[in-house]
Amino acid sequence: MKNGSWARAVRRDWQLYSLAVLPLVFFAVFRYLPMLGNVIAFRRYQPGGALFGETWVGLRYFRMFLADPTFWHVFTNTIVIGGLTLLFCFPLPIVLALLLNEVRTRWLKGLVQTISYLPHFLSIVVVAGLILQTVATDGVINHGLRAVGHDPIAFIQEPDWFRTLYVSSEVWQTVGWGTILYLAALTTIDHDLYDQAMVDGANRWRQTWHVTLPGIRPTMVTLLILNVGTFLAVGFEKVLLLYNPLTYATADVIPTYLYRVGIVSGSFSYAAAIGLFESVIGLILVLGANTISRRTVGTSLW
Repeated sequence: MKNGSWARAVRRDWQLYSLAVLPLVFFAVFRYLPMLGNVIAFRRYQPGGALFGETWVGLRYFRMFLADPTFWHVFTNTIVIGGLTLLFCFPLPIVLALLLNEVRTRWLKGLVQTISYLPHFLSIVVVAGLILQTVATDGVINHGLRAVGHDPIAFIQEPDWFRTLYVSSEVWQTVGWGTILYLAALTTIDHDLYDQAMVDGANRWRQTWHVTLPGIRPTMVTLLILNVGTFLAVGFEKVLLLYNPLTYATADVIPTYLYRVGIVSGSFSYAAAIGLFESVIGLILVLGANTISRRTVGTSLW
């Protein structure tokens, strides 16, 4: 669009364009302006000193965490938990949306949707409290184990159980909400395609495979790319509320490690270097997933 025509469009529809002002201000203040703070990853910062650090140290903090075995242990935990979350939380909303799409009883469909959506609206603190109460030594699960003659299990103190608890709670909390976009995408599929598939002798499974899934593929690819981009950003609040020193071996992830190193210990420059490294890895994952998607299935974000 030429400058003149763009100016005329703004004058004509200024009310519509004004709606974008607050979102743009929000992103500028809370998303882009804080990026300036990344400079302390290359400078020695002391609380109470200069805003952007005292002296230039270059890549010193990057070399520190790359040589730190604790960081690589935390990085491995993040990869494992993020991978398990993506493995279960990405396909299950698709499955639930396909199942709900086959339900013809409206009240039953609405009931299932309501029940599956509700956990999304619960506070992370409430969800963590429910988990802790459920898996406590005197909780519901251990009462059931005692009833069948099994010794109680200290789930929250056992490192081997943390990933199971975290991923299962993520599934419970996010799968129902994730179906909304897929159900909306399903409504855009032309029903004539199903009629033509039935004429060709396709059963419901064949219709799902050859009509439904290709119809929602752009939505699937878009959400997959976005999920890959947040692969390393494992839920900080939930992990922080659920883990304890006994479960650090499997529960400690990059966000919680940054919290302890940066906020608790006051090593802001070191934490900024790790955070910048995490962001760069996330950007590479998004670009890689977008490129692979564009070349393999012909759909991408850009």
